[in-house]
Amino acid sequence: MVAKLISGKRELSLTNLADRVERAAAALASIGVGRGDGVGIMLRNDFAFFETAMAAGQLGAYSVPVNWHFTVEEAAHIITDSGVKVVVVHADLMDTAREAAPPGVRIFAVATPLEIAAAYQISAQDSVVPAGTQDWEAWIESFPRRAPTALDPPGAIIYTSGTTGRPKGVRRNPPTPAQALASTKQLARAFGLEGVLLHQRPERIVTVVTGPMYHSAPNAYGSVCIRAGADVVLQPRFEPEELLQLIQYYRVTHLHMVPTMFVRLLKLPAEVRKKYDLSSLKFVVHAAAPCPIDIKRQMIEWWGPVINEYYGATETGAVVFCTSQEWLAHPGTVGRPQVDTTLVITDDAGNEVPTGEPGDVYARMTTGSDFTYHGDDEKRRKAERNGLISVGDIGYVDKDGFLFLCDRRNNMVISGGVNIYPAEIEAEILKMPGVADCAVFGIPDPEFGEALCAIIQPQLGISLSANEIKEYLRAHVARYKVPKVVEFQNELPREDSGKIFKRKLRDPYWEKAGRRI
Repeated sequence: MVAKLISGKRELSLTNLADRVERAAAALASIGVGRGDGVGIMLRNDFAFFETAMAAGQLGAYSVPVNWHFTVEEAAHIITDSGVKVVVVHADLMDTAREAAPPGVRIFAVATPLEIAAAYQISAQDSVVPAGTQDWEAWIESFPRRAPTALDPPGAIIYTSGTTGRPKGVRRNPPTPAQALASTKQLARAFGLEGVLLHQRPERIVTVVTGPMYHSAPNAYGSVCIRAGADVVLQPRFEPEELLQLIQYYRVTHLHMVPTMFVRLLKLPAEVRKKYDLSSLKFVVHAAAPCPIDIKRQMIEWWGPVINEYYGATETGAVVFCTSQEWLAHPGTVGRPQVDTTLVITDDAGNEVPTGEPGDVYARMTTGSDFTYHGDDEKRRKAERNGLISVGDIGYVDKDGFLFLCDRRNNMVISGGVNIYPAEIEAEILKMPGVADCAVFGIPDPEFGEALCAIIQPQLGISLSANEIKEYLRAHVARYKVPKVVEFQNELPREDSGKIFKRKLRDPYWEKAGRRI
């Protein structure tokens, strides 16, 4: 059976994908794209995303995914900062790309497919390539195939979240063959594909890419699955029941998810969840945020012990991993360090803390290639301590060597001198009947410096009050962890993965205060 990419009613075999990638590489080379250059990708999950990224890799160029939700100013920062020569963009996003790209950057448009247009309510008129714009499809078809050269692609420059300022581009050094193999092994283990990728074991892999590929994890996952010869189904936008339908229809074997997706799946009525046959699932892995203990336990009870977890970052890779069995023996853990990984928890002075004591998480894959922040080597130096890297997470290690995360340092709320981790409070709120989702963060307070604020999204048709939320929490957490302010929104701002744009909720409070901390 020929492996393929699937999106809506469209299919593209991996054989034909390889053909298109080689034509795209020839096309990009014709306009001067080569080793060390950048190719911008402002696309939703689509065939052209793979074509562009893989073609850039064949030339030794970096692919630079651009979050297509961005405003012109945000997109312009990435396009300008990365120095890309080309931007490939969906037709309905052309206006943003044109305004964001500096003079000299070539822009190519991809017709927005029907399934993506339907998912985002894009009109038929806006989905076609505008007149006078270079059509990516027609352009690459006009070139002959270009034989791939024997080099290890440098990968993508992924711009990380701008929670504490403008997004910064993580650029890995081009890997040596040994480093490329080590990185492949690391990802293969984390994604449940080690046997297929490294031992050529014949096994049919079917997956759904559920998250947007401008994020590092879905980007890496989609790429590795293609290398493994999997059938890759692209979900235009995460919808919980639609995912269950896809799993049943395509007999999906592997998935990569984030905890918010688990929350939304578990909020489906019991009769809906029972409708679908999910027995084909063999390996589900999640990452990107701490998963509430109750949520993960329910998912393992529902889907079985196929749920795995890893912890890492764009800068470090997947450095920690655990199975369902390990998690059930250590509820709340994100796992133990993988092979060839060093993990240390330190205090503010850089000293390693005792077992069980929270501190800054520093880690590194010792066999992988190094990285820098594009155009900001000083920021890269600040992230390192004793050869290890921190991305701002706070956690602790138990006596068996399992890592537990408390929260992000920049999410931590210091109220009256006491450190409070919002993730713990969010996990409790999500257990409350009638709550669909929530976000907890710090807001300015004249007496304590910061106070806790919770924004709650009730389930459809459910009415909740601030007092009900507070009373529920008083029975489950210390009183100082009960938010001072509780507000409600019918729909929280989200990324395509379902993850909440917490910054959009937090920023208005601090803008009014005239300070950021």
